[in-house]
Amino acid sequence: MDSSDLRGISMFIAVANSGSFAGAAEKLHLTRSAVSKTIARLESKIGVTLFQRTTRKQSLTDEGQLFYEHCHRALNEIQRAQDILNEGKIQVSGCLRVSVPVLFGHLCIAPLLTELVQSHPNLQLEISFNDRAVDLIEDGFDFAIRIGALPERSSLIARQLGEHTMVFCASADYLRCHGEPNTKDDLSEHHAVAYIHSGILQKWQFIDEAGILQEIRPKAKIMMDDMQAVADAAMRGAGIAWLPYWLVREQIAQGKLKQVMKNTSGVNFPISVVWPYTQRLPLKVRVAVDKLLAELPEKLVLIESVFDESQANITP
Repeated sequence: MDSSDLRGISMFIAVANSGSFAGAAEKLHLTRSAVSKTIARLESKIGVTLFQRTTRKQSLTDEGQLFYEHCHRALNEIQRAQDILNEGKIQVSGCLRVSVPVLFGHLCIAPLLTELVQSHPNLQLEISFNDRAVDLIEDGFDFAIRIGALPERSSLIARQLGEHTMVFCASADYLRCHGEPNTKDDLSEHHAVAYIHSGILQKWQFIDEAGILQEIRPKAKIMMDDMQAVADAAMRGAGIAWLPYWLVREQIAQGKLKQVMKNTSGVNFPISVVWPYTQRLPLKVRVAVDKLLAELPEKLVLIESVFDESQANITP
């Protein structure tokens, strides 16, 4: 592979991320014609069509998607090797600006990034706690943590850090007064302390005994846009809540909340770190992402293992 091959692959990735030759050309400060000719030469060399071309945009073919995944991983490994060689020469420095979900960021992300900054004297950290999906480029963030499915097409690079489980829970006092739900119909009749996001009531989901995903609109007695407030209201007996297990694990262990609907399986949501596409990831971002990839999954596994153990102890 010569230097022209590497340029062609880098340009191919830029087109795939932007969704058009014009968008890639603007980012790379090249003409659309130069980008188009480079991609055509690459397709000719490897003998496959990488893009379905229309007048407005270019989408990856099946072969193009496969080629993209392998090329992206390969370039990341090359960059990682360069960073390793440079780590002894270049100190991690600058201000790392990160956007994280409020509660998950506070409990799981901030402690890890604080450790990172303490080990690098020339690195500063700025964390924004916000549950909305910020525009990383416009708002000037180096990366963000996102919970839930990501858009299929995006100009962002994503790495999954793990996933979390949602559980139904309520206070013992509430359950004594109103009974414990065991079915979808039971659950629908209970008072709910529901979570709203961007003004939209979030539906409840679970996987029933037949393995089928069920979804209901909770009978919301109280609605809040902060999950900690939802948990607090549930502990005060206001109703049933649907919350991440990492948030209520200690309250369940202490008896402040009781898990219900144990005959069903909790729905898992992916947790990802995302950052804007760039041909060379800044070292401060690389070391932060590497730390999260290395340490956050283990923390999540420990939390989920407690959940799995509690599920295994259910009496059928």
